[in-house]
Formats: sequence, structure tokens, C-alpha cells
Amino acid sequence: MKKLNGDVAWEDFDPQAYIEHNYRVLHPDDEAIITVVRDHFSGHFGGSGSVASGIDAGAGPNIYPALSMLPWCDKITLLERSPANVQYLNSQIESYGPQWDQFWDVLCRDEAYPRRVEDPRARFAQTVQPRQGNLFDLAKGDERWAMGTMFFVAESMTTSPEEFRRAVGCFMTALEPGAPFAAAFMEHSRGYRVGESDFPALDIDEQVVRATLDIHASNVQTHRLGKPGGLLREGYTGMIVATGHRSDR
Repeated sequence: MKKLNGDVAWEDFDPQAYIEHNYRVLHPDDEAIITVVRDHFSGHFGGSGSVASGIDAGAGPNIYPALSMLPWCDKITLLERSPANVQYLNSQIESYGPQWDQFWDVLCRDEAYPRRVEDPRARFAQTVQPRQGNLFDLAKGDERWAMGTMFFVAESMTTSPEEFRRAVGCFMTALEPGAPFAAAFMEHSRGYRVGESDFPALDIDEQVVRATLDIHASNVQTHRLGKPGGLLREGYTGMIVATGHRSDR
């Protein structure tokens, strides 16, 4: 039986439990993801490029995608549906928690990051704007962003292949033509538990990710990370990171 995104009680998502399990310490899988994303964005912009705006679609209580865009943006929108996650994100704006320093340190292995962002907390406070909203509504408005990220969202919000494809499409449509993007996915996920609540997932693999993105993007590169450092939980087989550019068509 399918469980659609609209069937999920996102208000029950526990950001503190999620952070404690996933982001209290830097795991090897996140280090590998950050490295791929960092190199893609830095390679796209070089030493001097910048854009007006970025979006992290379905941010959850995770700020490292926003940190990966920080040197290149004047404004970053953190779009998130769960009220508790939005509350957490708002709590991080003035001065984000010390556990995120280890994630910033990985980004700073590329010299463009420390060179362009002298004080990441001050830049984060000036640049990042959490916004409560539904990913599926992105394609309905006229607002477009010049770069974007979407981490563990499209496959972790539904058991429906149609909703998965729609979620990817809404994210990509929200980007300007040519915009660089990075997206991450759980491979063969069977669902997950956060705190006392269970959430749905769709079983996907690298081939599905590539085929879905190719409809909307160019220069797509996918990276299957397997199980660096071991699995964070039961019920998945690895992670997939995809980078590329929003197509002009």
C-alpha cells in the first residue's frame, strides 16, 4: 500500500532526535557527500563567480547543504515543511551550533570557502532565510533560484514513484536554466524512524536517479557512496550523490 507525502504527519518529525543520530559527529558518508558537492560548486564558479540566490529544498534540520552554497549566494532559502524543523532552522540563524563546524571544515579544504567567507556564522546569519513550505508548490510560482540542493528528500517523503519523479521535477523547475545543483538520495531505503515516528521512503537506485534527473538536467554525474563508515541505520544500502546543471530546455 502506497503512503503519499500528504499522508505523513510531518509535524511529528523530531529534529533533535534526527540531529543526535545523524549530525552530532561528522560521519564518513557526509564527509564524502560534502566533498563531491564542494568540488562541484567550486569548480562551477571558480575563484570569482557568484549568484544572487540559492535554495535547499526540504532542508530538514540539516544546514550543511546551505553551508556548501554560502560563498556563492547573497540569499539562501531553506524550504522545509515540518514546523519543528523550521523552528530548529530559525534557532540556528543568529549563531549555528558548534557541531556544524566540523562540516564547514570539510568545505574549507577547498580554499575558495575560507577565502570567500571569513566568518561563516556572520555570513550565514546575513544570507540564510528559513521558509515553511511544500516542495510540490515550487513549480506553481514564478520564483527561481540560481543554484540549489536537495538532500534525502524526494525518496524519503513517499512510497510513490510518481511523487518521487514529481518532487525531483519541482526542485529542478525551481532552478534557473544553467543553475548548478547537488542532490543526495538514500539507496534502496525501506523507510526510517525519527524519534517515536516512522516515515516512508521509496526504493530507488542509481539508475532511477540518473534517469529522473536526465529529464531536467545536463552534465549529470552520479556517485554511489556505498557504506562509508557503516550504515547509519537499518533499511538502506548506501547513498547516491548527483550533481549537474539545470538544462536550458
